[in-house]
Amino acid sequence: MRHPVFPDIIPAVIPQQSHAKVVIAGPCSAESRNQIIETATALKESGKVDLFRAGIWKPRTRPGGFEGCGSEGLKWLQEVKAATGLKTATEVATAQHVMEAADAGIDTIWLGARTTTNPFAVQEIADALSEMPDRFGILVKNPANPDLDLWIGAIQRIYNSGARRISAIHRGFSVYGTSPYRNPPQWHIPIELHRKMPELQLIFDPSHTGGKRDLVAPLAREAYELGFDGLIIESHCNPDCALSDAAQQITPSELKYILENLVFKPAGEPTQRMAELRSRIDCLDSQLLEVIAQRMELTDEIGRLKLDNGIPVLQPQRYETLMETRVAEAENLGIDRKFMSSLLAILHEESVKRQLALKGRL
Repeated sequence: MRHPVFPDIIPAVIPQQSHAKVVIAGPCSAESRNQIIETATALKESGKVDLFRAGIWKPRTRPGGFEGCGSEGLKWLQEVKAATGLKTATEVATAQHVMEAADAGIDTIWLGARTTTNPFAVQEIADALSEMPDRFGILVKNPANPDLDLWIGAIQRIYNSGARRISAIHRGFSVYGTSPYRNPPQWHIPIELHRKMPELQLIFDPSHTGGKRDLVAPLAREAYELGFDGLIIESHCNPDCALSDAAQQITPSELKYILENLVFKPAGEPTQRMAELRSRIDCLDSQLLEVIAQRMELTDEIGRLKLDNGIPVLQPQRYETLMETRVAEAENLGIDRKFMSSLLAILHEESVKRQLALKGRL
């Protein structure tokens, strides 16, 4: 079902080059005039970039890090536009940033993950945009935490300002603990966003997701396979000397190589064999739903017995045994252990909820 509140939204960035996907590139942050001009010139010469990006105001996790050059960098972006013809983009986090970006002729602005997480900050930006809703293309990054409603809420606040050139950027989500990624992609969340808002242009950020330059190419390839509309990649003329996010930035020549080796295949028509397999999946899904319904009926009956006999709803030992045995059975059938654990946890949560509700009905 299409999301009802965004009927006339349009892409924030249109590809200007000969490729079908949007490519946004530039350094994490604007550090100096020379760095900006050198990087932008090389990216322009690559013939692969539609929009040049650079952070001017950089919110950092901890104080003491490089927090951007500030408004001075807007002049450098103006020079980039005049010298290369590339349109420009920068991050905004306050209404004042929006106004300064507008005065400097910036073409596109983006809301970072920290800003998207804060509805008050998003609303402040939306209020500023309401005075000039057609001024920018606007990119909304996902919030730092995996909260789809918060992401959609930020997009809706920008939409309610009157702006219509809005796109989303997926840059992965923060998680506690170790991971091969800086921000694991958790692909199911942007896929669900696309399901709810199929008209929304969805751009992927492999730089912030991976956190390492050697992960940019494989993550970009995954995004293309999943049907993303484009990429936003951090590129620096001398990445190892970058003042922020040095480990995840690549040179313009490396970017060109990666893009040249990304094969974009337009969607083809399903084959007869695929149609047959999908039909079988549909049948199995129907059977699966029937089994789940039967399981819930048994859960309700057990809940009534617990109530009649004064037995607590929660049975931790039974739950642990169930998890161990079912997960082991799943592994023997070639089913991923983590997936099975998550599925069983959802079923158990629903079972507990139904049994607790019986106390209110009986």
